[in-house]
Amino acid sequence: MMRRRRRAGEPFVCEQRGEISLHFGMAALQSRMRTAEPNRLVLDYTRAVMSFVLLHPQPRHIVMIGLGGGSIAKYCRAHLAQSRFTAVEINPDVIAMRGLFAVPPDDEKFAVVEADGAQWVREHPQDCDVLLLDGFDSGGLPDALSTQDFYDACARTLRPGGVLVSNIWAPEARRDEAIARMRASFESGVAAIDAEQGENTIALARRAAAWPHPSLLHRRARELAAQHELDLEGMARKLQAALHGAPIERHTDSQAS
Repeated sequence: MMRRRRRAGEPFVCEQRGEISLHFGMAALQSRMRTAEPNRLVLDYTRAVMSFVLLHPQPRHIVMIGLGGGSIAKYCRAHLAQSRFTAVEINPDVIAMRGLFAVPPDDEKFAVVEADGAQWVREHPQDCDVLLLDGFDSGGLPDALSTQDFYDACARTLRPGGVLVSNIWAPEARRDEAIARMRASFESGVAAIDAEQGENTIALARRAAAWPHPSLLHRRARELAAQHELDLEGMARKLQAALHGAPIERHTDSQAS
């Protein structure tokens, strides 16, 4: 039987050594899951994305642009069960693979929506507390998800105090351009941290809010340690270093306690 030729840019799955991974091309790994631990964050950039819990520990609504293999979606479902989670994915082929990656079915707290992410943020002002950008295609970071107009819309779709988290996998010049546009959209400035492995940069910004004082970041890291399978203390140190010169909330004794 002749195997169907895959369309250009069509996602595909590889399985080996107890892991399953999602690709748009052999050089472009989108997601990886250990079949014995489907909720575990295997790729280091996905763990860096979760540093947002130090800024917003109990978001009411988390929106993610780009589903991929659903690693972050599954982690949030398991560890932030009180939060509503919406994944917006433009590619029906990616959504069709959700069962392979153990992405749970939709319910009142969890939903995967087939829609254009850039259009979605423009149509949902002040809708979420955390907005995660993890949308890519076979060419990398799409133009539609990195324009100045798009980042302006991201700021509008966040509630005051909300957090934007963008996974940027792009050449250095394109990465710097995206971060500069984020800075123009968010008065908080941008905290950019590098993933431990690979070439991903995680850029965070806040809507209408200063950044937590370093003492509060470290206190939250200790308080949340039992809830999250993450190196939150290490994330707090990275955020503290990235926030040099950014507007910081005034330190109080209650924050340090």
